[in-house]
Amino acid sequence: MSILRSLMIRFGLSDLSAERTPISVFLLDDDYRRHAWFEKRFKGDVLDIAENVEEAKTLLSEETYDAIFLDHDLLPHHYESNDHEDYARTGYAIAEWLDENRDLQRAATIIVHTRNADAAIPMVQKLRESGRSVEYCAFPMLDLKIKNYWKR
Repeated sequence: MSILRSLMIRFGLSDLSAERTPISVFLLDDDYRRHAWFEKRFKGDVLDIAENVEEAKTLLSEETYDAIFLDHDLLPHHYESNDHEDYARTGYAIAEWLDENRDLQRAATIIVHTRNADAAIPMVQKLRESGRSVEYCAFPMLDLKIKNYWKR
């Protein structure tokens, strides 16, 4: 490194930012507005979107992702209440499936982004049981989380 470059860095006159390489992102969400939101935030990256559990299982078993975003409430009646028996059609089903298939998506950072905190906590617990890097982030705070993890 040249003396001039060293001095510029020392005095904050040199741009040290670097463009990150594209990442592979998976999204499980049934809301088309959120699809557009994620497409905007991950422009230039590879983004695969699943709207239901079966699509999610297919993509997660065939591809490898750097980041996985899971919503819990995938059907309109899930938005109203957690008092129903069809967890097989929610994001929790993917948390269970990933727990059962521990060799899949081991290196991915997983973020549960549902607004339904009561449902998010069991998803996070189930994924942590399999030793995964996972956390819950309420959707309104997700933009900041993405900027912190995958800054452009």
